[in-house]
Amino acid sequence: MKSLRFQSVFDIIGPVMIGPSSSHTAGAVRIGKIVSSIFDDTPTEVEFQLFNSFAKTYRGHGTDLALVAGILGMDTDDPEIPNSLEIAHKRGIKIVWTIQKDSNAPHPNTTKITVKNAHKTISVTGISIGGGNIQVTELNGFAVSLNMNTPTIIIVHQDIPGMIALVTEALSRYDINIAQMNVTREKAGEKAIMIIEVDSRNCDEGYRRNSKNPSSPQCQFL
Repeated sequence: MKSLRFQSVFDIIGPVMIGPSSSHTAGAVRIGKIVSSIFDDTPTEVEFQLFNSFAKTYRGHGTDLALVAGILGMDTDDPEIPNSLEIAHKRGIKIVWTIQKDSNAPHPNTTKITVKNAHKTISVTGISIGGGNIQVTELNGFAVSLNMNTPTIIIVHQDIPGMIALVTEALSRYDINIAQMNVTREKAGEKAIMIIEVDSRNCDEGYRRNSKNPSSPQCQFL
């Protein structure tokens, strides 16, 4: 019999949550909340593209309520989750659903979320992998791999010489240890993205220093 490996007991018993399914509700809340944190502003419109299993069961399992609740900043156990659509409407947030029941998305519980207001637009693809655990697989067209289980700094920046050195020097100055770092770009000299997982959440000063860099207009600490 093949043995199963779990990172923690929460992979087995699941999170404390509102809703019937850790994959379709708790995971969906977490995806929405991560997207909200990355956007870091008040949206006027949010489009949810739902694929495969998410698309087929989103109303019955409350995935729609959960995703919107996450965008509103709610946690998985927030009693207001069932009212999230109404709350979004009262706040003037337009919600759009694009349902794709038969798609070639690599995971059945996949959503692509596009958030916008008058100042900016972002797109994030997330998957719910069970037990309330999630992965982010795309950010603004960049292929990424984030499980959001560790403190993470995301920096969207211009691809110029010395950017990596500037960022790592700022973190080192405040004794912030980098656990893992991934860098990718559209092409030379164009938009690029740095994803840095760190060992500590006590990195406000290093984060603020990087967020003031004019070559990195988008810097988020999650």
